Amino acid sequence: MTKAPALLPEGLRDRLPAQAEAASRVTRALVDAMRAHGYGRVSPPLAEFRETLGSDDDRSGRDLLRFTDPVSQRTLALRPDITRQVGRIATSLLAASPRPLRLCYAGQVVKLRASQLRPAREMLQVGAELIGSDSVAAAREIVMVAIDALEAAGIGPVTIDFTLPDVVDLLSSGPLPVAADLQQLRDELDAKDAGALAHLGAEAYLPLLRATGPFDRAIADLRAFDTSGVLGARIDALEAIAAPIRDRVTLTLDPTERHGFAYQSWFGFQIFVPGQGDAVGRGGAYAIPVGEAEEAAVGFSLYPDPLIDAGLGAEDMGERRIFLPLGHDAAVAASLRADGWRTVAALTDADDPARLGCGWRLSPDGPAEA
Repeated sequence: MTKAPALLPEGLRDRLPAQAEAASRVTRALVDAMRAHGYGRVSPPLAEFRETLGSDDDRSGRDLLRFTDPVSQRTLALRPDITRQVGRIATSLLAASPRPLRLCYAGQVVKLRASQLRPAREMLQVGAELIGSDSVAAAREIVMVAIDALEAAGIGPVTIDFTLPDVVDLLSSGPLPVAADLQQLRDELDAKDAGALAHLGAEAYLPLLRATGPFDRAIADLRAFDTSGVLGARIDALEAIAAPIRDRVTLTLDPTERHGFAYQSWFGFQIFVPGQGDAVGRGGAYAIPVGEAEEAAVGFSLYPDPLIDAGLGAEDMGERRIFLPLGHDAAVAASLRADGWRTVAALTDADDPARLGCGWRLSPDGPAEA
């Protein structure tokens, strides 16, 4: 039997009314929570010139879906991430704006390839960026804004997993120099492969594998490991960031985690929700290139599609959906819409409220259950 041709490319999909409306509700809740903290919303284009979205030698550049612009004859690309676009806006159109600059966003991104954990190539990305500082206070604010946004959208309970993206750089250039390739060392630490570390001659890094897990125990293990004090400022910073959120989320620490932290500098975090194999969000401190210099920033991105697929933001389709029979009063229908009802008008006598997904119908006495 001949298989029917696919209607859409692999990893792309249509979102039907219930799911599209759920996504809209979740997005609005997330963005409104960020705006409540003073983050102004920006909306970059879906496609840009390839070079502004990433170079070929970094991960974002390798993840670009490219095509030729028939107008400029230059190579364009669909954005795989909005963070870089926000940085471009901040350092160009908003370069003269006072710092710290607080921006938020929501939109679709498209990946060149899917991953095993995330088979979708198109996904919703919602996030916030605080530009002009990567201080402990800035990091603490961005984590709290992320938690407030998650709670506003009904996402929880959550686990925040902290990491230190530059821990290998600090140790290898200080108390624990190694002859091995640093990228390989990072990869083996990320993989938690004790045997591979020993093979690299990096046994001194093995205690980092134990400094992983529930935050208080892991931070104590990390402080005990740091006999030279080179990580002292980082450890103090993590404790300061964690202090105001201890009662709101579960906190863990994995100081050598590198997955998804290709461009973060001294601090990073992942957001996990029970039942989801992959993180639903990531964030941390990073630097935005500005000519020959850089501008410090902190931010986070949330990817709520798997949660929406699992029912987040859903509502009863019949709730507040009212059927209007033929000959109904148009003024009454308008007042119902103004009051938050969704009206479905009959086109023929054969139209049925239940078949049209209406839990209510307009009767002479007002709304009545269908």
